[in-house]
Amino acid sequence: MAQVKMYTSNYCPFCSRAKALLQQSGVTDLEEVNVDGTPEVRAHMTQLTGRTSVPQIFIDETLVGGCDDLYALEARGELQTMLKA
Repeated sequence: MAQVKMYTSNYCPFCSRAKALLQQSGVTDLEEVNVDGTPEVRAHMTQLTGRTSVPQIFIDETLVGGCDDLYALEARGELQTMLKA
């Protein structure tokens, strides 16, 4: 299974939704990087993604984007393919 990394924030409903979809999709080893209170980590995430909002989700080295992007990937039937790569 692919490696999944998600930049998150505490009490973020979109982070919770994204995590739930990933778990439903069989992801058991999710690397979560919390950006709260760590401006250098948020700055690194922004540099990698070009975005300041969370969640920001990577499957292997590919940036999926945020929660809506993850759900769109699932709706197109592409999420499982990426996770099994």
